[in-house]
Amino acid sequence: MENDLEQPEERQPEWLALSADLRSSPVSTPLSKKQSRRWGLVLEARGVPFRNEPCGRGWLLLVPPEAFARACSELRNYEELNHNWPPPLPVENPQHDNLLPSLSVLLLVACFHNLTQLNINLLSHHPVDWIELGNAHAGKILQGEWWRLLTSLTLHADLIHLFSNLTLGGLFIVRLCRDLGAGLGWSLLLASGLLGNLCNALLQQFDHRAVGASTAVFGAVGLVAAIGLIRYRHNLRRRWPLPIAAALALLAMLGSSGERTDLGAHLFGFVCGFGLGMVAEYLLGRYGRPGVWLNRMLSLGAGAMMMLAWWAALS
Repeated sequence: MENDLEQPEERQPEWLALSADLRSSPVSTPLSKKQSRRWGLVLEARGVPFRNEPCGRGWLLLVPPEAFARACSELRNYEELNHNWPPPLPVENPQHDNLLPSLSVLLLVACFHNLTQLNINLLSHHPVDWIELGNAHAGKILQGEWWRLLTSLTLHADLIHLFSNLTLGGLFIVRLCRDLGAGLGWSLLLASGLLGNLCNALLQQFDHRAVGASTAVFGAVGLVAAIGLIRYRHNLRRRWPLPIAAALALLAMLGSSGERTDLGAHLFGFVCGFGLGMVAEYLLGRYGRPGVWLNRMLSLGAGAMMMLAWWAALS
């Protein structure tokens, strides 16, 4: 009887390991897990067969011999195109140590609220009706009583209203002033509150009235969101809407609840703060942050504007 001779099995060529520097000759130096996974995603997207194998504390990225040259070429192109990505985070500016001044201003607002509860005689007012003189009356603002745009920011309906504005606003205001300096920070806050009240007056009915610092508080939310968006725009890339979405979510949660909530003031404060923040961060990136003396002058200017507004209201 004749026996059939078994044919020798055809040996498959061994797969080749890619080197970390993508040299043309294969090596068995292991890659990090992160690099092996990242390169694997590139090869998978380009249709190059591969497999990962553990090797000691690292990983080997293996490809068939006939695909070795193509795999190296694809990965070289990938590394060249993404050589400087993601871009490095911008250099962090030194923070201004003005926590105490910022908290002192917030405390001053609280003290002023207590003052408005007292029967005080000033000038021709016996006693002074602070709410009547300083509220954001839409019709009177449009008739020329400009001071109401600012004085209304210092008035509150009750202690709960005051406490909510100081606690929420304090978080954003302290951060803003530590980043920009107290002078520039408070100037932008007043500007966003003033512009927010003006926009609200333009769109509300003639007899609409409002009080509270919440217009400036949500202006601070908009300022912080805009500054973060412009400063980290290269790093956010496709996630650039995140700061805006987070700020709008905060506005929806805290700025639209309650029967007496003035949603228009909150919304316009946020929008105006966001616009001012974008302009301010662009200018700061181009010309740098204001120095100590300019910040002091801006602080004095912001305080003087508020005092002038109340003087005009009382006069």
